Amino acid sequence: MDSALQQWQVVWQSALQALPTLLSYTPVTLGYALAAMLLGLPLGFLVALLRLTPVGLLRTLSGLYVSFIRGTPLLVQIFVIYYGLPSLGLTLNPLTGGVLALTLNAGAYLSETLRAAIQSVPRGQREAALSLGLNRSQTLWLIVMPQAARVALPSLGNTLISLVKDTSLISVITVVELMRSAQLVVARTFEPFGPYLMAALIYWAVCSVLEVVQRLMERRLARGTVAV
Repeated sequence: MDSALQQWQVVWQSALQALPTLLSYTPVTLGYALAAMLLGLPLGFLVALLRLTPVGLLRTLSGLYVSFIRGTPLLVQIFVIYYGLPSLGLTLNPLTGGVLALTLNAGAYLSETLRAAIQSVPRGQREAALSLGLNRSQTLWLIVMPQAARVALPSLGNTLISLVKDTSLISVITVVELMRSAQLVVARTFEPFGPYLMAALIYWAVCSVLEVVQRLMERRLARGTVAV
């Protein structure tokens, strides 16, 4: 009993000792996730439009991209980009390779979210906008996208939360973020449970805060919709 208590005290102490280091890299993790989200959104929007285009070749190519990304693990994609591209003459540093992999992965999932949101807007509204003299670009940005944004918001929030957790995978190519910092602490202290448990709690806390922000934004948009 006493030995078990002592072991838990060691774990707790190692977790508390690791906490300052882990907290210092939490904003870094958030930065990588936000960067991948901000870069993935325009990519996803472009792919969504290509998936809706009447041009068969573009629709097929964009569909293959989405299918490949969704059908392969993110870890494999990271390895292909970081370890595979140098054999083709393109060498990326770990940070660039990691963020690129996260961006390409997010872009594929975001494209499906945006495509579904765009298609959820009734076709009659597009036709009405065109009949009033708006061109296709104006119809897209002024009529379709404001309504599609409300539909897409929950999935966009979920994607950002997933990206926060997925940043842990780029630690395998030595990018120092929350997970990698925990690994470095473990390598120094030889006590794995405390630092890894603390890292898990920080991920949980960050994602919980993002979930609350997402719900607040959804409620605000819902009130705005009712008011209109």
